[in-house]
Amino acid sequence: MRERPRWQALRAEAEAFNAATKGRSRRGVGVGCMWYGIGNTALANPSDMRVVLGRDGTLTLYNGAVDIGQGSATIMLQICADALGLPVSAFRQVVGDTDLTPDAGKTSASRQTFVSGKAAELAGLDLRAQILRLANAGPDSTLRLAEGRIEIIEGGHGRSIPLDRLEADLEGRGRFDPPTSPLDDKGQGVPYATYGFAAQLADLSVDLDLGTVRLHRIVAAHDLGKAVNPLLVEGQIQGGIAQGIGLALMEEYLPGRSENLHDYLIPSIGDVPEIEIHLVEDPEPLGPYGAKGIGEPALVPTAPAIFGAIRHATGVVVRHAPCLPHRLRALIKEAGHG
Repeated sequence: MRERPRWQALRAEAEAFNAATKGRSRRGVGVGCMWYGIGNTALANPSDMRVVLGRDGTLTLYNGAVDIGQGSATIMLQICADALGLPVSAFRQVVGDTDLTPDAGKTSASRQTFVSGKAAELAGLDLRAQILRLANAGPDSTLRLAEGRIEIIEGGHGRSIPLDRLEADLEGRGRFDPPTSPLDDKGQGVPYATYGFAAQLADLSVDLDLGTVRLHRIVAAHDLGKAVNPLLVEGQIQGGIAQGIGLALMEEYLPGRSENLHDYLIPSIGDVPEIEIHLVEDPEPLGPYGAKGIGEPALVPTAPAIFGAIRHATGVVVRHAPCLPHRLRALIKEAGHG
């Protein structure tokens, strides 16, 4: 529904262009839709987090979720801070230290925000509950970390707890394992606790003589439950689309020959068109504040949308990725267009 107006407008533009032009360029618009299971398939998929308020006044999140560029270190801190009720600036963070951080599971299957994020939320809530118990304060109290003490404000009244007088550091722990079950002999079960959904549109032109494709824009609508950090989410979607463009049009591995980036082409900034992003927030009850994953879902629909647009422009069906110019030119000739 989110993309329908853009779909209708872009298709109309393409068809008007094709009807009016006498040249050898054709416009096309295609759509790719996907659903994707978040997390490991029908397997135990736990993550553990811990957050420590030290007697020395330090507040540290011990985060074992490895950040490979997707921004999970930022997300875990944001989620834990929100659950605890203290600002991100109050925290230190230890990431991926096998001696100090609990096991958060592997960074794959678009699972870290959903699984480890929930564990970070639970850890923050656990530590908050301990602090409120010490102060005999209610759940709506406000926390403030000051020099050497934690302040708890409730109903206009405050109480201060000197941290160096505690018997030990306060530690909050969180663990989350999405509820799944294996498939039975009839293929029935619950392999994933939640799913990501998306639709992407590709608007492009094809040169019938050369078999080359020029992308004009990609429009992407993604249901991600809740955008914990909208800027990071949009960055992931843009990166996934760039990878999808490579899959569709450029990246081909030839054994024994593709040994470097001279022979194996990947998209550059000149190959990535304008990208329009629509974030659809339909909260996931199991996820941290309604969030779920956005890793692979950003990549999955891009190539199908591009191939659908090529078919709309030329009438030919692409069945081999990547659709390199010589392959597309051959298909165009077979279809009698050149």
